[in-house]
Amino acid sequence: MSVADLEAERVDCDLLSAAVELAQRAGEVTMRWFTSDDLSSETKPDGSPVTDADRAGEDFLRCELQKRYPEDGILGEEHGFTEGSSGRQWLIDPVDGTRSFIAGVPLYSTLLALIDEKGPAIGVVALPALDEAVWAGRGLGAQHRKGAEIRPARVSSTSELGDARLTTSGLEYLSQDLGAWLASRHSGLARTWGDGYGYALLATGRVDAMIDPGLSVWDAAPMLVIVPEAGGRITKRDGSREPTDGDYLATNGIIHKELLATLKGLW
Repeated sequence: MSVADLEAERVDCDLLSAAVELAQRAGEVTMRWFTSDDLSSETKPDGSPVTDADRAGEDFLRCELQKRYPEDGILGEEHGFTEGSSGRQWLIDPVDGTRSFIAGVPLYSTLLALIDEKGPAIGVVALPALDEAVWAGRGLGAQHRKGAEIRPARVSSTSELGDARLTTSGLEYLSQDLGAWLASRHSGLARTWGDGYGYALLATGRVDAMIDPGLSVWDAAPMLVIVPEAGGRITKRDGSREPTDGDYLATNGIIHKELLATLKGLW
């Protein structure tokens, strides 16, 4: 690919900066209800919970995005799809890990992504209760903020699957065979640091793989930018990378092929 082609693929820096700002501000909005006595939740038709924090976080992002980029489409977990005319679409999950949020566990995240005519372009995982965030723009690399410190985000260099630190979105999402395989591992680690937090750990080298069955598109879209820009690899179980609902595997890239083959038939 020529330098000109690379420049054409690269996302606009100002657009990335705006996305990072908005996702972090939306995360701050959700903190109003975190561990609050007046937090209430309802059960949606799909059986998942929703809170005032979910709705307020998405309302904030929709308002700001429509004001700044009125021609862009928006797809959010809580309020569905708003059509645009620009060919770009923002994807929102205001509280990824609502059950954790309700329980007062600080591992929930606010997710924001942008898909343009060239594919996944921007991804942000904000972790407001941890004062942490990971983000990436296509062609711009990935960054990790912890408090006031910002540094490049990079995946691990673990090369042996037996030594790999694995995480997954939660035991309740695993098939019996996959759960049994994870439980049978005698080396490495297997944990359930799920949702966006697991991908933040992967992108910063703290775990080596994230196994994520049943992922929704608004959760997958940010990771399709963050993981590759951090040096890793993310695919669905059939090896494809289209931003749709599905079963996803994200790794440091080195162990991806072996782990994907190992998981075949276990999902």
